[in-house]
Amino acid sequence: MRQIILDTETTGIDPRDGHRLIEIGAVEMVNRRLTGNSYHQFINPERDIEAEAVGIHGITNERVADEPVFAEVADAFWSFIEGAELVIHNAPFDVGFIDHEFGLLNARRGEPRLGPVAEHCRILDTLKMARDLHPGQRNNLDALCKRYDIENGHRVLHGALLDAEILADVYLAMTGGQTALSLDASAASEGASSEQQGLSIRRLSLTPGQLRVVRPGEDELAAHHAKLGRIREAAGECRWDAHAGLVGEEGSR
Repeated sequence: MRQIILDTETTGIDPRDGHRLIEIGAVEMVNRRLTGNSYHQFINPERDIEAEAVGIHGITNERVADEPVFAEVADAFWSFIEGAELVIHNAPFDVGFIDHEFGLLNARRGEPRLGPVAEHCRILDTLKMARDLHPGQRNNLDALCKRYDIENGHRVLHGALLDAEILADVYLAMTGGQTALSLDASAASEGASSEQQGLSIRRLSLTPGQLRVVRPGEDELAAHHAKLGRIREAAGECRWDAHAGLVGEEGSR
C-alpha cells in the first residue's frame, strides 16, 4: 500500500477568509516502509502572512516572495499524491486548504480539473486516531512524540517537511511499529538504497528434487553427540532427546 504522510503550513487559519498555502511537505511510504521519496515546496501565497502564523512556523512574506505560486506546482503535487492514502494530523485542516487551492485553480483554467482530494485519495486522520487511542489526553504532535518516545528536539518551529517526517514515525509507533522485513523483494522501491530498503527475503524458484542436502561428517556428528552429553550431565535432561524421540540413537540420524 502506498501512503503519503503530509503536512502543510498556511498564511492563517481558515481558507474561507482568503488564507492560502505557503508550504507543503510529504514523504512516501510503501508497505509501511519509507522509500526516501518526498515532496517539498514553498509557495508564494499572493497575499500577506498573518503575524500569528509566522510565530508558529517562522515563514515570512520575504521568505516566499520569490517562490512559485500554487498554479505552477499544482500538477507535480497532484501527481505525487493521487491514488495514495494520505496520512495527516488533523486532516480536515490540511485537506480543506488543498481543496481550496485546487478550487481556485480549476476556476481559472477550466481543464484539467484537480481534486477534490477525498475523491481520489483515502484519508487517514492521525489526530482522530490518537484521540480514539488516548481519550482525554493531549494529542498534538509534540505530545505524541513524548508518549511514543520519538525524538523531536530539532522541532523548534513548525515546518511542513519536518512535521511530515516526524508524523511518519508517530504513525508507525501508533500502529504497531515499522515492518523490518519484506516478504517479497519486489515490494521494495526500485532504485532505493539497501539502507532505505532494509532487509528482505528472497524467494527461490527450485524444481522439486534439486535442493541440495548437506549431511554432517563423522567429526561433526561426534562433536554434536559430545555437546548433547554435556547438556544431559549439567541439566539432567536434553530437549533434543524429546524432539528426536530417539534417546541415545542420534548417531543413526
